[in-house]
Amino acid sequence: MKCARRHDRTISLHTYSREHYQFLHDEGKKGHLSCPYCGNPVFFRLNIHEEPAFIHKLEVCEKAEEPEEKSSYKELGGFRFPTGKQIISQPKDTFDWQEPRAIQFDEAFHLQVNEQGHTIDLFPHITFSTPQLEAVTHQNGPMLVLAGAGSGKTRVLTARAAYLISQHQIPAHHILLVTFTTKASSEMKERLRMQYQLQPSQASQVVTGTFHSLFYKMLLHDDPTKWNGQHLIKFDWQKEQYIRKAIMNEGLDEKDYPTDQVLQLIGFWKNAFLPDERPELNDEKEKHIWTIYQSYEQQKQDHQQFDFDDMAIACLQMLTEQPELLKKYQERFKYILVDEFQDINPVQYQLIRLLAGESEQLFCVGDDDQAIYAFRGSNPAFILHFKQDYPSAHIIHLHANYRSHHTIVASADAVIRKNQHRYAKTLKAVRTEKLPPTLFYPYDEEEEATMIVADIQEKIKNGAKPNDFCVLFRTNTGGRAIYERLHQSAIPYQTDTGVKAFYSRRVVRVLLAFLSLSQDTDDVPAMKQLLPVFFLKQQTLNTLKALTITEDCSMVEALGKLTDIQPFQRKKLQSIVPLFRTLRTLKPSDAVSFIEQKMGLGDYLKKRVSDTNVLEKGADDVRDVKTAAKRFETIEDFLSHAEHMKSAEKEKTDAHGVQLMTIHRAKGLEFQTVYITCVVDGALPHDFALDELRQGEEEATEEERRLLYVAMTRAEQSLYLSVPSFRRGKTAHRSRFLYPLLKKNRELFTQKQQAPL
Repeated sequence: MKCARRHDRTISLHTYSREHYQFLHDEGKKGHLSCPYCGNPVFFRLNIHEEPAFIHKLEVCEKAEEPEEKSSYKELGGFRFPTGKQIISQPKDTFDWQEPRAIQFDEAFHLQVNEQGHTIDLFPHITFSTPQLEAVTHQNGPMLVLAGAGSGKTRVLTARAAYLISQHQIPAHHILLVTFTTKASSEMKERLRMQYQLQPSQASQVVTGTFHSLFYKMLLHDDPTKWNGQHLIKFDWQKEQYIRKAIMNEGLDEKDYPTDQVLQLIGFWKNAFLPDERPELNDEKEKHIWTIYQSYEQQKQDHQQFDFDDMAIACLQMLTEQPELLKKYQERFKYILVDEFQDINPVQYQLIRLLAGESEQLFCVGDDDQAIYAFRGSNPAFILHFKQDYPSAHIIHLHANYRSHHTIVASADAVIRKNQHRYAKTLKAVRTEKLPPTLFYPYDEEEEATMIVADIQEKIKNGAKPNDFCVLFRTNTGGRAIYERLHQSAIPYQTDTGVKAFYSRRVVRVLLAFLSLSQDTDDVPAMKQLLPVFFLKQQTLNTLKALTITEDCSMVEALGKLTDIQPFQRKKLQSIVPLFRTLRTLKPSDAVSFIEQKMGLGDYLKKRVSDTNVLEKGADDVRDVKTAAKRFETIEDFLSHAEHMKSAEKEKTDAHGVQLMTIHRAKGLEFQTVYITCVVDGALPHDFALDELRQGEEEATEEERRLLYVAMTRAEQSLYLSVPSFRRGKTAHRSRFLYPLLKKNRELFTQKQQAPL
């Protein structure tokens, strides 16, 4: 049904703007929509697979189900609507609903001979493909196992360790198995005990752990006084105290040097550069952060403390400076197995090379197509150039994917093969279920979230469990809409603090403060948030409070009565004060634009860019708020929603619910159904990668393509990629990474059209 009634007015989808479909959906949930024929309540259907329409809540209206009359028009509520071949007076909306597009690959993959199951006498209950078996039974020397997504790398690593112990009688304590997460380490220990029937004592003697845990044990053994765990800085707030002190000592403004950003860059420098290397400092901001870094290190030294990143550097220095100690560790760890080798950083790589020594008994497993942690200092060059460092190395490809079915794997492979800096290989699935990946086309982020939740609800009705689903996004802010929609539904979900804290972000708090003061001109906490935007010091708040008493005025009016400021500032504030009255009358999304353009926020954000010489993301937050606000008719409603979501930040979520996470966090996980949001240029690939590409640098874009590849290969059965028409209020263009998929579909369509009947 294409028509409905709202507040005694008739709405027709033939003329209604697509931009406001989300509003109609919300109105239907509130019970504000009714059938123009029978008067009963209706919903507005907005999902992935079906065209938007009004549907009855309880029973179908017979008149609504009647075929359209042959007459040119029908009368509804005093309005004439076209029927049959419709004639519409206004141009058709360019962004009308599009049918989802299935990505097809016609060449079926059949299980090859070398993928048939093999067994080892020692493990007759476990089957291996030919390349898996070759890796497990490798005799001596360096080996690199290129393990594609879902190809069984954990099986190969654990079987390799068990094989060395059981077949070659290598003492378990001579084997070092390095993982990148504590969870992976525990899982491998468990597999050694349960699957490979090692004695508990043997499994426990295999030295398994993350780089940090292993290096810490080595340091603690060498100098237990210095490296005692009581000296470890475990929490970010402890680091931030030192950073703030360093910023203050340098006479810098913390607003220009947020502690989390400073710590992130310091961590990158520590991991991406060896101790004798110094990074190139590109601008004044980085030079200041380098000085803050030195102060941070000195403060730790003064308090005899260390952080997690110090362990690898200190361990490298210890083994380099103490050759006898290095020799002891080389004799202890005769066989070194490394998981997720593509994520290794320069310091870790040098340590592994030292420990492997001349024996070169180094067994590394990884996938260059899943190298996605450059921001942590990881460098895929080590896996790509492994053969240069170890000329005698044997390289094995695990190219059979056991996780996902054929069309998902073929689609992901079509995407990743466009990268230039990678090993040439083709990942293929061993299952051929015909459930092609689906592209769907929401209007914007809000509609995208609604469509995804509707699809999840439908699948749960048909027997799926909430934890079968995962929604992936490029950055935490990209999860805002889907988080809000799931929070408002009855579907359990799991997400982290970064996604939940959108309304606590600095620029978002500022916007909410403007809106709050438009409703309550004496909101003191809101005024405190706005002082930096008006370039006023925090102590000005006391002056404003005093003025409200002496001048008998509101906090907002007191802004125009400040005297101890520059004349141009006073003139500016006096022009802004009356704008709060105008702001009060606007719709929420219009109010956000008004604040940015008329009330000084835009100037403030531009000045921050100029002063800090970095890309300021505050404008992105403004656009995100504007998108979120479009769903609400009044500022009061939007503020109430924001307060509700802020209060939800501390609520615990359900680990067995729908999983919401960034693509980075999803690496190594798998789900029955995966939704990837905002697969458009600017989101995936990210804006910063496109900026570098315009300057001729391709590394960031290739990593972004690897991110999409990782996201796609998390799906076992169903994969959905969202391509919204608008993102952050601006026209969006589908991701350039999707071109190979669309090109392939066009080729298949042409072949079918030309095929003889």
